[in-house]
Amino acid sequence: MRTVVAILVAACIQGAVCPQASARTQLKNICRIKGQEEIVLRGLGLVVGLNGTGEAGDGPTMRALARSMEIMGSPLVANGRQGGLDELKKIKNAAVVVVTASVPATGARRGDKLVCYVSALNGKSLEGGRLAFASLLGPNTEDKRVYANCQGQVTIDNPAVPTVGIVQDGCQMDADVFTPFYKDGYMTLILDRNHANFQTAAEIAETINRQYRESLSFSDDADAASDIEADLCQAIDAANIRVRIPKTYQSDPVFFASDVLDIRLYDHEPEARVVINPRAGSIVISGDVEIGDVIVSHKNVLVEAVASQRFTGIANDQVSEAKLQQLVNQLNSLKVPTEDMIEIIRGIDRNGKLHGRLIIE
Repeated sequence: MRTVVAILVAACIQGAVCPQASARTQLKNICRIKGQEEIVLRGLGLVVGLNGTGEAGDGPTMRALARSMEIMGSPLVANGRQGGLDELKKIKNAAVVVVTASVPATGARRGDKLVCYVSALNGKSLEGGRLAFASLLGPNTEDKRVYANCQGQVTIDNPAVPTVGIVQDGCQMDADVFTPFYKDGYMTLILDRNHANFQTAAEIAETINRQYRESLSFSDDADAASDIEADLCQAIDAANIRVRIPKTYQSDPVFFASDVLDIRLYDHEPEARVVINPRAGSIVISGDVEIGDVIVSHKNVLVEAVASQRFTGIANDQVSEAKLQQLVNQLNSLKVPTEDMIEIIRGIDRNGKLHGRLIIE
């Protein structure tokens, strides 16, 4: 037996306008300042103290052991010369690992300690092992400077994957890492990828210009007067907004950056979206996603969604469209499986009747 679902949305009577709630958020919630991003340090290290779960006779492991012994003043000697890797063939309590650590967006100073992550290149398990040493380099492969040194007890987070672990506070910075946020009197705001679009970028630029014109107009400072003459902010593209630091704030750019990020923006997300994760079986719909007139036949469900235009004296642009959320609610009440709902939404999108952006994760 086929179930029929009809979604009929009535228009607002006699041209009345249905109010829309205005969202408001601070800029710092949807964008960051260029230069304020995490930096990943990487290097190779050696984990020792394993209970026979290393890799015996492995070339990289033996070379790492030989190098560590040489650094600690006990080089291998064979026939009067340095070498003798054969002596290390039977060692099973060591493994070579890739070590990474993330420097926070605010930077780090020499002596700061960070969490580091280790991943074995060989061996069966890092359980019970200790990271003997690792020197971490920066993200630029041409930069050979050592930024941090690592050592400490390895903790296995997931017993199902014993070749990956963490070392709490095992990474100690050996160099300062600064993250400058302005250059030549300008800073750049970068919108998060989920908020990046031309409308939002233009609105942010307009809001910043308007707010600082109003605030600087009350100042008697000559620098403030010159700042009012030209726009402080310009949207470069859908994700980047260039902001000039006013002369009034050039002695305190940190305060200006804080002030800008504290600005509140209305209706910051004009794009309607549907986010679907088929593996998790989740459907997330923004409240303004609409669908056009469409009929979908899927298995034992027949879906008909149409807009209502039965009231007289109503302009075409005032007719409400069927909301996707209404359709999903109806399907959910009929206990339609999530995977079937996902296929119905995909079909509506392929038909060009989904008035929003479909994102499949």
